[in-house]
Amino acid sequence: MATISAHLHHIVEHDEESAVADHAARRALAALRIGFGLTFLWAFFDKLLALGYHTGYAQDGTLDRFGPAAWINGGSPTEGFLKFGADGPFKDFWNNLGGVAVIDWAFMLGLLAIGVSLTFGIAMRAGTVAGFVMYVLMWTVVLPPENNPVLDEHLLGAASMVVLGLTGAGATWGLGHLWSQSALVRRFPVLR
Repeated sequence: MATISAHLHHIVEHDEESAVADHAARRALAALRIGFGLTFLWAFFDKLLALGYHTGYAQDGTLDRFGPAAWINGGSPTEGFLKFGADGPFKDFWNNLGGVAVIDWAFMLGLLAIGVSLTFGIAMRAGTVAGFVMYVLMWTVVLPPENNPVLDEHLLGAASMVVLGLTGAGATWGLGHLWSQSALVRRFPVLR
């Protein structure tokens, strides 16, 4: 059994690293990975500090950077969107979760972890699975999407997470290769 497991691990590791042989394609995937990573990190910091790009506006519409909307000042990163922006068949479900402290924490830690994973190319399996789940959940908040009866940027983001997770995108312009060689990851391959 251990021999089969070791053989399967070698196949998966080899396939991940050689999934895309073309250097230009690997660079394009790395740029896509970093772009998504920085997007998640920006969302985290904007909600944490109310930087004024989506979070940080007072109810009268005036900009209030670092004000009460900031998570560090007691604002809720989920309340506005889930309580007042949700629509469609899951509206009541999402309305009830908006502003709940454990949901705020899960959302913010998810944004941070996914952002770090994608930006630096580490723990790509967990990062892309979490990114996929977060995108699909966000897609369910407003159904149907505003500009298309099915597709929107959330489903395209989810599909991108699948591509990034299956192509070893963390190794190019990232720490993925070094990360996969660490003792921790060798002991717990699920952390790749």
